[in-house]
Amino acid sequence: MTKSYLSIEQVDKSFARTGSTTEVLRKVSLGVEKGEFISIIGHSGCGKSTLLNIVAGLTDATSGAVLLDGGLVDSPGPDRAVVFQNHSLLPWLTVYENVRLAVNKVFGRSRSAAERHEWTLRNLELVQMTHALDKRPSEISGGMKQRVGIARALAMEPKVLLLDEPFGALDALTRAHLQDQVMQIHATLGNTVLMITHDVDEAVLLSDRIVMMTNGPAARIGEICEVRLPRPRRRVELVSDPTYLRCRSAVLKFLYDRHRLVEAA
Repeated sequence: MTKSYLSIEQVDKSFARTGSTTEVLRKVSLGVEKGEFISIIGHSGCGKSTLLNIVAGLTDATSGAVLLDGGLVDSPGPDRAVVFQNHSLLPWLTVYENVRLAVNKVFGRSRSAAERHEWTLRNLELVQMTHALDKRPSEISGGMKQRVGIARALAMEPKVLLLDEPFGALDALTRAHLQDQVMQIHATLGNTVLMITHDVDEAVLLSDRIVMMTNGPAARIGEICEVRLPRPRRRVELVSDPTYLRCRSAVLKFLYDRHRLVEAA
């Protein structure tokens, strides 16, 4: 049996605290193909971020395994770059220096200083931030900070880009602009993306598949919605598209049904 490019296999995760154990994830299995854009959605507490952290190598699974391109994931590595909701830029470095730091870390021995400079600029161009090379994080907007965070992640040339609600703290217009940019970057690079989101419309707009998690504790994959919309996608044209509406309705129904279960508990 051929393995997927990213293979999450029967992953369980429990946390033990002061004599009690909380089971967060139970038997989560998912295959992601190279170049796919996958969103994971579910109510708060369903273990979405925990699953992403396991894929990132930041958290160990209690049992099960994660394989990426045939290799076992058991620690953090530059082949899995994470963009969090908080941009995590170093405040004393400029926009250019924040991205260059990651480039030097990954390619310090394999590329010349000139090549690393060009590569830093190339990734800032992807997110349209070359105009702010010398600015520090305190001098740019929240949306710009996230764009720099995405550039830094892409500059590592990761096999998988991991996005943990990257637009959650942004206003609606900035969020929409960044969603469009992420779609363009995905079209340009063909990279593999795993994204956590609470936003149904965002999930349908960006994803090839939407993975819906059941409520915690012991959350698992409840359903997977395939988004069979051609690319490139334009949000205005999708407003009345029957496939878009069908996917949106399926995800909302799943989440609403899970919300009723919470209220009935």
